[in-house]
Amino acid sequence: MKQIYTITIFLLLAFTGNIRVQAQESSNFEISKNLDIFATMCKELNNNYVDELNYSDLVKTGIDAILNKLDPYTVYISEADIEDYAFMTTGQYGGIGALIHKQGDYIVISEPYEGSPSMKAGLIQGDRIIMVNDKDAKGKSVSDVSAVLKGQPGTTVKLRISREGETSPIDINVMRENVSIPNVAYSEMLNENTGYIKLTGFTQNSGKEVKDAFMKLKENGNMNALIIDLRDNGGGLMNEAVTITNLFVKKGELVVSTKGKTPDRNKSYKTFLQAVDPEIPIVVLVNRFSASASEIVAGALQDLDRAVIIGERTYGKGLVQNIIPLSYNTQMKVTVAKYYIPSGRCIQAIDYATHDSLGFPRPIPDSLINSFKTRAGRIVYDGGGIIPDVTAEEPEISNIAISLITKYLIFDYANKYKRDHATIPEPREFKISDELYNDFVAWLHDKDYDYITRSEKMLSDLKKIAEKEQYYSELKAEFDMLESKMQHNKQADLLKFSDELKSQLRSEIVSRYYSQKGRIQASLTEDKEISTAIEILKDQKTYKAILDGSSNLTNTKS
Repeated sequence: MKQIYTITIFLLLAFTGNIRVQAQESSNFEISKNLDIFATMCKELNNNYVDELNYSDLVKTGIDAILNKLDPYTVYISEADIEDYAFMTTGQYGGIGALIHKQGDYIVISEPYEGSPSMKAGLIQGDRIIMVNDKDAKGKSVSDVSAVLKGQPGTTVKLRISREGETSPIDINVMRENVSIPNVAYSEMLNENTGYIKLTGFTQNSGKEVKDAFMKLKENGNMNALIIDLRDNGGGLMNEAVTITNLFVKKGELVVSTKGKTPDRNKSYKTFLQAVDPEIPIVVLVNRFSASASEIVAGALQDLDRAVIIGERTYGKGLVQNIIPLSYNTQMKVTVAKYYIPSGRCIQAIDYATHDSLGFPRPIPDSLINSFKTRAGRIVYDGGGIIPDVTAEEPEISNIAISLITKYLIFDYANKYKRDHATIPEPREFKISDELYNDFVAWLHDKDYDYITRSEKMLSDLKKIAEKEQYYSELKAEFDMLESKMQHNKQADLLKFSDELKSQLRSEIVSRYYSQKGRIQASLTEDKEISTAIEILKDQKTYKAILDGSSNLTNTKS
């Protein structure tokens, strides 16, 4: 009987293997056939099309169209773009080290990185680049200028800039260097006992950076609680997420596993070192832009009941990508697997394999959402990001703030303020007084910052529908009344949203004197989620109750 059973299993395996081989051969034939059709079409276009064609551009368009049918993370990387993608994994590139944006016809320095070649050379926020290496920069795009500013470390780029307050252009030579963007943007003791680490990326060595920051905070001697800020962190390398989790979780714990089409994509990643501190109470801050590796860290610490998660539901990216080399020094970043955090859940929010009637990928429907349990038995869910233990929704930005930011009026006023004031107090101490704010409002008097509110846009759309359906003439009086009542008043909005605008203005001005770190320092003093985190960490009874599921604070707004 045992022999018959063994033979049966062998035959089933052979049969299954044969089916797989046949499927693979069929797939390969389809690929070969369609590639032959594509190549033949390109040749015939070359022989017959009336105008000259750019074949590199045409083929790139075709490649992009194919990959657009899959998911937004599977992309073709041309030889020219390889350096940019290398920066996403290493955090390093050759260049001048500055953020730039387009304002009018020219590219403007948004912010030099602290200690960067651009800062050493004397570039400041608001400098307008009018020439690069003796070539006119008027009308150039951000990508055009960025490509020239980047280059081999040790080489020089010559800039001619126009600066407010200067009567003539200034020539500045900037020596390119190997610019490294730290993953830990900032760390400090928020009070006598609570440490804070702001992590903005997961490039190479981010785990070491977090460890170094943590150990430096521990030198304080009194730290007995930690806040890890992953808000707006779009993720990066999975192995760095495992390393960071390992700092606070004992050796041998599962952090994340992956499942793909082929067996070699099915892997488990466990903590592999002794934890630096497996006991310290932790709060992790997240928001809707926390994605990928951020979600692995937050999700693993939640599933293992190792940290309290505070903030908004995270982005919901449960997919894994690998870089695969192609011919002629090109590459492809391709989704190879889904990942699963310790409870067994995948937090992917969008199903790219299915599409609605308009061709858009569908969100995971509620009917397919499954419940899982943390180690302590708390209920958690898959199918749409990490749901925080304590929800603290970030306020929507007002229309007037969006207008003033996108039209660079807060940016320009901060530059003016810096020209008029040599120094300001420390970031934590600097405040926007009523006098300063009134000066800003007066400065706006002749500036264009008109905008349409959401209510006005919806009324306009409704009006068009009424006109199309021939109801407008009957409802004109009502529409006119609504338009009159709804007409926004910019002066009233400057008063109504003054607290929000003061916060934006404070952040921008502080950065002129104290760079990116100063901007973060200033923001921490106004951060309600930080205050919530500190209160929870102070009250260990509440902290433990959240982790064991007995607290009524769980999933309440703060």
